[in-house]
Order: sequence, then C-alpha cells, then structure tokens
Amino acid sequence: MGLFSLTQEIAIDLGTANTIIMCGDQVVIDEPSVVAINTENKMVAVGRKAQQMIGKGGSMIRTIRPLKDGVIADFYACEMMIRGLIRMIPKQNRWFTPSIRMVVCIPSGSTEVEIRAVRDSSEHAGGRDIYMIYEPMAAAIGIGIDVESPEGCMIVDIGGGTTEIAVISLGGIVSNKSIKTAGDDLNQDIIEYMGRMHNLRIDEPTAERIKIQVGSALPELEDAPEDFIVVGPNKVTALPMQVPVSYQEIAHCLEKSIVKIEQAILQALEATPSELYADIVRRGIYLAGGGALLHGLAKRLTDKITIPFHVAEDPLHAVARGTGVALKNVNNFGFLLR
Repeated sequence: MGLFSLTQEIAIDLGTANTIIMCGDQVVIDEPSVVAINTENKMVAVGRKAQQMIGKGGSMIRTIRPLKDGVIADFYACEMMIRGLIRMIPKQNRWFTPSIRMVVCIPSGSTEVEIRAVRDSSEHAGGRDIYMIYEPMAAAIGIGIDVESPEGCMIVDIGGGTTEIAVISLGGIVSNKSIKTAGDDLNQDIIEYMGRMHNLRIDEPTAERIKIQVGSALPELEDAPEDFIVVGPNKVTALPMQVPVSYQEIAHCLEKSIVKIEQAILQALEATPSELYADIVRRGIYLAGGGALLHGLAKRLTDKITIPFHVAEDPLHAVARGTGVALKNVNNFGFLLR
C-alpha cells in the first residue's frame, strides 16, 4: 500500500443493500449498493450520493441497485458500481496505479453462472487476482470463530437480499440453507402494511428507517423503542399525513417473513450431522448481517428453537471483517474460490 506497492489488496462484501470495502484492517468504504446512470449510460454517482437520487432524477437519471436477492441482476451497473467504489478508496501517493488483488463475498447458494458473474464484474472493474469466499464462512471468521477446528458452529447471516444459514466445520460448509427472505422483504412488508392499514404511501428508504427505529420480532419488548412518526401522502387524496408507528405494529407486519427465517434455520438443523449438532447446542448459534439488529430477534429465536442465539459484536461488518482476514490468508485458506 506504500509508494512502491505493486499490488493493492482489497476485501469486498458485495451486498444487496450495502457494499463494504476493507483495506488492511480498516473499513474504508461503507456505502449503499446503488449507482446512478444518466441517459448516455454514464455513471453520475455511486453509493450514498446515488441513494439520495432515488425517485428524484425523473427521466434524466436512473438509480439502479445492481444486486437482487444476493446476486447480480444488472451486470453493467454492477461493474460501474464496483469501479466507482474502488475509486473512492483514499489514495496514498503513488507514481502508478497498482494491480488489484481482491477477495469478494458470494452467497453460499450461488450457482456457477452467478459465481462467474461476480468474477467477471470484479475483473472488468480492475481486479487482477480474484478470490471468492462464501458469506457464512466470512461471517464466522469475522465473528472470531476458528473455522478450521473440528467443532461445529452455525451462522445465520441476514443480509439485504438473502438469509444465509450454514454449519461450518474443518474449514468447510457441512450443510447450508440460502433463502431469498431478508432485509428487502422486511422493507416490502412495511411498505404494504403502511399502505393497507394507514393509506400511507411510502418508499423503500422510509421503510428502512422504520425498520431500524421500531422494527421488532416480538410484540412485547423489555426495552421498547418510542413510536416513529412517518410522514407521507395519503394514497387516495394525496394530502400529507403524519402517522405514529409502534414496534407492536411492525412486529405484526413482519411476522410472515420472520417465520420463513425460523423455518429455514430448523431445516438447516435437520440436515446437520448429530456430532456437529451437539457442538451447536453447546456453543449456540451466531447471528450476523443487518437483520441481526432487529429488536427481539435473538430472544424470539432462542425461545422458539431452544438453542441460544448470540448477536455478533458488529453484525453489519462481520462479513467484511472476515473477508479482510481471508485476504491476508489467501495462501492458507483452502476454502477460498479462485
């Protein structure tokens, strides 16, 4: 990374909702996975600036989320987004542009076509040596678990597009379950609920704020958040409305999606070998990703499944930190895909 560095090493958590880039031990980029493109197909903005343009650019500017359900939905937009985010990395004084070695996260249920799409996008964005790591493995490393030990551990990574559930032992994924129910679906549940129950029209950024402030997996919380005031137009009259929303309401509207996550965890446990199952019961199950921050989720899952659930210390960055550790050990970790 110095003046005469021939190679720049970066770790990328390429998420449906957010993309996080690490250099060394530092998170240098943490931006929404959004890119804004003009009518000439040129990038106007990326990340937070592009997110602020959602719904505001008219016909002149399109805002695109290149990833959907954890996989690349728009190849060209994804390439531009990665390139734009890499350019945002603070540069040190150099006489030339170094080649880029990168480790990129992918969902554990990725097909060969989806893996190739991530590899091609990374190469076109300037990557020379591309390695890939499955998200639950990266999350486990980021939490601080020794993934190469013979003891089993279970990770539930609730991201924006997918929920990744995996049992890890001896440096490999023994059993896994990947479902398309995650943070984006919770946002959609909130949008539909506000329209149905309050005749209020809201967009995704507002739904995300509601989820962060009063999102709950339980109708009764010990440390209950205050009601959140939502402002928006009435669906029928288009007149402005102010609606206070409680966490009990949001717990009710998220119920269906949370039940799907519960069922997926139970299915993953059913497929777990008995020896590793005993390890999981003893150690508990670890929650990572933004969805792990939902109020009361760990308690609900613990009560339902009767295995302790632990929220990672920094669930939003657990996958990125694990990817950063993998980047330092590309020659030692045999589970990395090249």
